[in-house]
Amino acid sequence: MPESISKDIIRELALAQGFDLCAFTKPVLSPQHKAQLDMWVGNGMHGEMGYMAEAVRVERRKEPESMLEGIRTVIALGMKHVPPPYSLEEGEDAKASGAIAAYAHGDDYHDVMKKRLKAFARDLDALLGPHDQRVYVDTAPVLEHALAERAGLGWQGKHTLTINREHGSYLMLGELFTTAEIEPDEPAQFHCGSCTACIDVCPTKAIVAPFVVDARLCISYLTIEYRGFIPLDLRSLMGNRIYGCDDCQMVCPWNRKAEVIELDQLKPRDENVLPELLELFELDDEGFRERFRKSPIKRPGRAGLLRNVAIAMGNSGNPDYILPLIKALGDSEPLVRGHAVWALSCLYPHSKGEEIVARLEYHLQHESDEDVLNELHRSLKTIGELNT
Repeated sequence: MPESISKDIIRELALAQGFDLCAFTKPVLSPQHKAQLDMWVGNGMHGEMGYMAEAVRVERRKEPESMLEGIRTVIALGMKHVPPPYSLEEGEDAKASGAIAAYAHGDDYHDVMKKRLKAFARDLDALLGPHDQRVYVDTAPVLEHALAERAGLGWQGKHTLTINREHGSYLMLGELFTTAEIEPDEPAQFHCGSCTACIDVCPTKAIVAPFVVDARLCISYLTIEYRGFIPLDLRSLMGNRIYGCDDCQMVCPWNRKAEVIELDQLKPRDENVLPELLELFELDDEGFRERFRKSPIKRPGRAGLLRNVAIAMGNSGNPDYILPLIKALGDSEPLVRGHAVWALSCLYPHSKGEEIVARLEYHLQHESDEDVLNELHRSLKTIGELNT
């Protein structure tokens, strides 16, 4: 980089493109982060995200220099988003509503940040001269939190998310890999101390040790990435969380100290802040696509989202959901039918129950999907045990 050009000028370019943080590092990782990745994958904590365990991708994650020939610098960038506009208690108490992770209240951050990263890359070429560059937003084998920590953007908290002293952890991360030589910043220092608030609050105890999240237990993974039937022992622990989970961030002391953000570039929409469960549960395919156009909530698809909503309904204790859940027993998606069965068994104690039993027994005779049949047998057994 020309001596006449300071890193502050580059940071100004990043700020002009909508980023709040910009830091620089070499394309290397510490032995500790490499060992943690091997342990995580080796113990199967990636769940059904098989691509995370592919040998080639694991090695590329451990060797950032493999992502771009001739790379000299990784620019770590952060963009803030607003936290949930309610307390943890208020979110849990909204039994008729579903809790959605705050970053998903608006536009898909992958699309927003990728566009801004490409614009920033063009600005950087104009400033430094053309260089080979690659931009990434959670879509490539890149250990973004480890690189952010090494660049000094923030340290990796015990919940594995990046925490910045001034801005907290409500950050979306992106990276620009470049062949331009830019002086690295000092790595971030760890400031969590002995605090275990994030570990203690996790509903499913997915943070199995400091800096280790078992995806198979994590509500974010279960509600977004996981495509199957949610494990039975985790459903009641999910409460009304239907897309992601902010609990570990909502209790973090550093987020209480974070600067207030006035403009969220993800354009959060009120309809996604504690939306009504029944309204979501009545969405057909076209309604789902229309409502969540440009939204990350489209990722699990209608079936995945309604699966999550059915679980929240079952956890609500609200008998008003019985009729909509009975109707869902005829849904075209086994994932929806099966979780509606479970939800009805949960609501059985809150109603007279005769119709629930009659409907489940009827569908037991007409269901063809093995997973749904298993749910029917198990739910009828559970109800039977309640009556003995």
